[in-house]
Amino acid sequence: MPEKQAVDLPCPVCSQLGEVGMITHIDEIPYFGEHVQVTLLCDGCGWRQSDFIPAEGKKPGAHAILVQKEEHLRARVVRSSSCTIRIPELDLEVNPGSSASGYVTNIEGVFNRFIEVVEMVYRQVIEEDTNAAAEVAEMLVVLNAIKNSSFERPMTLEFLDPHGHSQIFHEDSIERELTESEIEILPVGPDPAVFSND
Repeated sequence: MPEKQAVDLPCPVCSQLGEVGMITHIDEIPYFGEHVQVTLLCDGCGWRQSDFIPAEGKKPGAHAILVQKEEHLRARVVRSSSCTIRIPELDLEVNPGSSASGYVTNIEGVFNRFIEVVEMVYRQVIEEDTNAAAEVAEMLVVLNAIKNSSFERPMTLEFLDPHGHSQIFHEDSIERELTESEIEILPVGPDPAVFSND
């Protein structure tokens, strides 16, 4: 088990000094190669942030796959804290926020995360706006169908990462470089400057 190293900076959430630590772990992720997992955590308030950084330098890139068969659901993915995830057919997008974390999962796991968020939105709008609730309910039907291996309406899953640390591993995945205009408008997640000494 890697040891926690003290970070001589205040926690970005609770501002306590002397409570923040960092754990780094180098691991070989099957099919992706060597990655460094960096976890920052605060013993004072419980704040935690993880990210995965490939050992090799990467260019800003995008990965996309049309999810249309069961084997696609099992495809492994690495999502870094700088990655935007899109399902264009449903106009759904998750941008990295100030506390975004990286994770390793499979495509089914990504769909599960979308379903959790859409279910939460549905609970919020069901009593306020019946038209919006009907749209959200339809999204849930489509997302759950894909998750349950019904591919009548295939969905595209896109990872757009200005730092190039995110990947979809499947032979049907299409990789490309991000355009300059995409790089300019894509958010990059947590600000590493929070932990600089400048």
